Parts: sequence; structure tokens; C-alpha cells
Amino acid sequence: MGDDGGVASKRGKQTVRDMVLSMAVIMLVVAGIYALFLPHGTKESITQVDYSIELGQARRAAPYPVAAPSGLSGQWRATSVTYDDSDPKNAQWHLGFLDPENQYAAIEQSNGDAARFISDKTRASQRSGSQIVDGQIWERYDGGRYRALVREQPVTSAAAAGPVTTMVTGTAPYDQLAQLASALRFARSS
Repeated sequence: MGDDGGVASKRGKQTVRDMVLSMAVIMLVVAGIYALFLPHGTKESITQVDYSIELGQARRAAPYPVAAPSGLSGQWRATSVTYDDSDPKNAQWHLGFLDPENQYAAIEQSNGDAARFISDKTRASQRSGSQIVDGQIWERYDGGRYRALVREQPVTSAAAAGPVTTMVTGTAPYDQLAQLASALRFARSS
């Protein structure tokens, strides 16, 4: 009785081949599940919001005129909205959009400490000059990926507790941020 090395070698090759085939089948199944069930960031998967109710509530409650765009094309899609007045001396309004190129741009407002608000909302971007938008001077902030146009406005309301900082910020380029800033309308409701 002898050992037939040829049979063992043949079985070894079959085992490796079977393992490779099994791995290929598993990879195909995983790729199919990924393609069918996971979102891929298309425009259709973006959740849009109707901000009209929150805007009305913020304009009634805020101690300053609340900014919202008017006249933007339908390619600008609102994606987030919040108003937080839990601290009346730091009431904050946020309205986020995706611009026509799917870059993020948001309107941020607060009557709180301007330096802290700007640092927080611009992700510690640095002031880099100014830009005139519709005859108004806006300060430019640049942080690489994030940029912002910022404007401080005096408010004559005692409830505002100082100036109001309005900014348009995000990953959108400055021309898109300026377009959004140009579309802003400031109002309060009673």
C-alpha cells in the first residue's frame, strides 16, 4: 500500500477552486444587495422640507426680522429648518438648502454673541474680506470646504438684546451664497 500523491494533489486543487468559486458567489450576492437596497445619494433620495409653517412661527416669535429667500428657482431645495428660542438672548433660526449643483447652503441667524455664533456656524472659518450683495456689505469667511457671507444688523427691538447676525454659509461657492443672500427677505409677524 502506497500513498498516491496524485489523488491528494488533485483534491487540494479542487478545494482551492471550490473556495474561490464560493467567494465569487458571495461577492456577487453582496454586490446585488448593495445595488438593490442601499441609497446612493441621488436627487430623488434627498428629503425636501416645506418650511412655511416654521417660518411663520419664527417670524411671530423671534425678537428680530427672520430671513428667508424669495424668488429662488425650484432647483434650490430646502432640506432642513429649525427655530430655537429656548434662550431669548440667543434665539437661532436655521434654514438649509441644496443648491442646483447639490452643494449645501444655509441661512443662519442669531441675536446672541456674534463671535461665538460665527465660529460655530462657519466651523471656525477665518475672515477673508468682504463682498457687496445688493448694495449691502457682507463679510466673507473661508474655511476651505466651508465658506460664509456674514452681516450684522442693528435691531431696534428691546427683545433682540443687541445686533442680529445673519449668515449664508455652506459648501456652495461664493457666487451661490451671494445668490441666496440676494434673495433674502427679512420680516416679522405679529
